[in-house]
Amino acid sequence: MRGNLFAVAVNLVVLTVRRHRLHVLLIERGEQPFLGSWALPGGFVLPDEDLTDTASRRLAEETGADTGQAVVGYLEQLASYAAPDRDPRGRVLSVGYLALLPDLPDPTPGGDAVASAWRPVDEVGELAFDHERILAEGVERARSKLEYTTLAASFCSAEFTVTDLRRVYEAVWRTSLDPRNFQRKVTSTEGFLVPTSTLVTGGRGRPPRLFRRGPATALHPPMLR
Repeated sequence: MRGNLFAVAVNLVVLTVRRHRLHVLLIERGEQPFLGSWALPGGFVLPDEDLTDTASRRLAEETGADTGQAVVGYLEQLASYAAPDRDPRGRVLSVGYLALLPDLPDPTPGGDAVASAWRPVDEVGELAFDHERILAEGVERARSKLEYTTLAASFCSAEFTVTDLRRVYEAVWRTSLDPRNFQRKVTSTEGFLVPTSTLVTGGRGRPPRLFRRGPATALHPPMLR
């Protein structure tokens, strides 16, 4: 028999690029249901919170990231998931959130999790609840948004090279991009990148310049996969 629980929860698709591959943050559940299974981080909405409060709290608990600061990352609502049988404890409506973050240190589990880890999205395997669906929709949202927004820079540190940015696109889209065409596109798009006075030295050839993310939010025309 299903439980009598009726609650609203939040689940997070937290994406980053590590070692040139797209990774997602997963937690190992420390309680039933799905004890010992891997899942997306999340939690129930507390009485004094709205949805974004819960998402921001759980994101900070799992990663230490403060998405109130633009240089640290990006957080947006993804979709709602309310299938009657999605949680064996009862009727739990979950609101998915998508977070895009620069590479961070290995995570420390928060809440009721017993472990947490960054996993390549193409090596995730089976997840608890309906989290495979939520993850798939979050990854596709991220891939789409990189076509028409400047959000790729959310995966980068505060200052980065054009090569760093190109590798983000290649990791998220799982493709290779022509370096010259990419550089011409991103440096000619007004407000996308702001050059700094710093050059990266120590490599071969002409030292690349570091950039910061500019004020632009949209790409015109879009950058197609």
